Amino acid sequence: MSSIAASVPLPAPRRAWLTDLPVLLVAVVWGASYLAAKGITTTHTVVAVLVLRFAVVLPVLVAAGWRRLRALSAAQWRGAAALGLILAGIFLLETYGVVHTSATNAGLIISLTMILTPLAEAAVTRTPPPRAFLAAAALSVAGVVMLTQGGGFTAPSAGDLLMLLAAVARTAHVLAMSRIKAVRSADSLSLTTVQLGGAVAVFAVLAALPGTGASPWAVAVGFGPREWAGLVFLSVFCTLFAFFVQMWAVRRTSPSRVSLLLGTEPLWAAATGIALAGDRPGPIGLAGAALVLAGTAWGRRAAEMA
Repeated sequence: MSSIAASVPLPAPRRAWLTDLPVLLVAVVWGASYLAAKGITTTHTVVAVLVLRFAVVLPVLVAAGWRRLRALSAAQWRGAAALGLILAGIFLLETYGVVHTSATNAGLIISLTMILTPLAEAAVTRTPPPRAFLAAAALSVAGVVMLTQGGGFTAPSAGDLLMLLAAVARTAHVLAMSRIKAVRSADSLSLTTVQLGGAVAVFAVLAALPGTGASPWAVAVGFGPREWAGLVFLSVFCTLFAFFVQMWAVRRTSPSRVSLLLGTEPLWAAATGIALAGDRPGPIGLAGAALVLAGTAWGRRAAEMA
C-alpha cells in the first residue's frame, strides 16, 4: 500500500474534497447497509438474500474484467477462491448477526476489525504492538461491553456474538490476503470477482440444501418494492459502487486517507440505526459507542505510526 501512496501525487487541498466526497459516501452507504440488510432479511431468508445480492452484481464485474480474469494464473485462481470461502463466512456471520441485533450494535462491533487485525498480525509476526495501540484496543473492548449492555448487564445477544465472530473472520481474511503469495500480484478487480464468485457458489450450495430456509427464487417472488429497493441498495451501492470508488480513489489520493474516511463507517451505522430504526442504546450504550469510535480511531493512528 505504501508503494502506491508514494507514487500517487496528493490532490491540491482545495480539490481534495472532490476525491474525499465519494469515499465518504461509501462509508455512509456501508454504515446504512446493516439497517438495509436487517430490513429485508429474516432468519429463514439469509442465504437466499445473499445469493440474490451478489448474483446481481457478479455479471457486471465479470464483464468489466473479463480479459484480466483470463490472465490469472492457476495459483491466483486457487488463492482467490480460498479467500472467497472466507468471504462467504464473513457475509453469513454478518447477515445472521444483524438479524439478531440492532443495526447500531452491528456496525460498531464489526469496527473492532481495525483493532483485531493489527493484534493478529503482531501475533503472527511475533512483533509486540505499541503500548498506545494496546491501550486503544482495551478502550474499544470496554466500549463494546458497555454498548451491548446498554439496557443492563446481561449476556450479549446471539447477534452481538455473531458480529464479533464476523470481525474475527474479517481479520482472518485480511491476514490471508497478505500471506497468500499468489494473490499479491493479482489485479484487484479480478481478485474481487473471483472471491465474490466463490462466495456466491457457497451460498448457492447452501440454498440447495434442505433446512437452510427459503429458496432465492421464492424470496425474489415474495419481495415487494421496499425489499427490492433494499436489495438494489446492497448490491449496487454497497458492493458495486463501493468497489469502483475505492479503486478510483486510491489512484488519486493516499491509501491512508481512503482508509481514514472509510473508518467512519461505524459512526454512520450508529447514526442510521438511531435516526431511522429507533435504536436506543441508553446512556451506558451511548458512552460505549463513543469509546468504540474513539478506540478504533486511536488504534488506527497508533498502528499507522508504528
